[in-house]
Amino acid sequence: MSTLPLIVVGASAGGLEPLQELLANLPPNFPAAVFVVLHLAPHAPSRLAEILDRAGPLPALHPTDGEHIRAGRVYVARPDHHLLIEGEQVGMKRGPKENRFRPSVDALFRSAAYTGGVDVIGVVLSGVLDDGTSGLWTIKRLGGLALVQDPAEAQFGAMPEAALQHVEVDEVAPARELAGVLSHLLCTRAESSSARGAEVVMNEEERQRLEMEVQLAEGKHARWLELFSFAEPSSYACPECHGVLHRFQEGSLTRFRCHTGHAYTLNALLSEMTGAISEQLFQALRATNESVLLLGQLARQAREQHDAQRVSWLQSKSREIERISRELQLMLTQSEQFSLDELPSPGAPG
Repeated sequence: MSTLPLIVVGASAGGLEPLQELLANLPPNFPAAVFVVLHLAPHAPSRLAEILDRAGPLPALHPTDGEHIRAGRVYVARPDHHLLIEGEQVGMKRGPKENRFRPSVDALFRSAAYTGGVDVIGVVLSGVLDDGTSGLWTIKRLGGLALVQDPAEAQFGAMPEAALQHVEVDEVAPARELAGVLSHLLCTRAESSSARGAEVVMNEEERQRLEMEVQLAEGKHARWLELFSFAEPSSYACPECHGVLHRFQEGSLTRFRCHTGHAYTLNALLSEMTGAISEQLFQALRATNESVLLLGQLARQAREQHDAQRVSWLQSKSREIERISRELQLMLTQSEQFSLDELPSPGAPG
């Protein structure tokens, strides 16, 4: 395991500002390596490393695969690549997406926990859905620490709230205070690490599963079949490849993975499935509209052949399908993608 302190930070929507605040308040001699995943568009160039490089005293960069990890550096995920920690090196890999994202916060956090154990601190900032919760749970199981931006100040509080719901978080603070919390934790690292190391609760089966999931994020599929010996088949299909999803339980958190490696939490799966409803309705609407066009062409041919009975039958079928088309259009106006993020907070007006 690495003995260099590893700070892993995950954010999504609304995450740039708290990232800048956190990095702005870190000291120039910060003794840990910092890794950042912010959900990005997969096929657009990213200037995130440039932006974060200007945010504070630590140099920020998009690393290359295999680059040696150094303290006092901020390693920023590239678009469409998982940012991983592989011993003393950075991994930039194109393993399966998690919660429809690559880079994935969970993938980074798991690789950090697997490599660094008690020397890892995970930080979850503003974002939608719950990427990062599973990885933060893993960090805690291996003796690391968990910090969360105060959901009340986050632009999008769903990611911090999910972490608080499912993980025993060590500190909740506004973004501007997180740097001070990190510096304090690193100052007391020696004594706290040994105590936390003695309290590691991850069993051998969980360690084996973690190793396989880290390898999967790296794009290594040699042992993927073994991974499903730790899971149960579910009734759901993967929204991306339509393979069977297998269910994993991590404390109170339920998540899924398919045979090709795509992974989802319950909330991410709900969001994808409700989004698929309108997609399927659009496909049905396309089929009805094309059927009406085809029936019209057949009716014109029948009219040219003076086949009145055939014309009448085709026009009748066309009217039936036009009625179905109108119903589909109405359903599309009522169909919406949603997730548990929209659930009102306790005590809030519903």
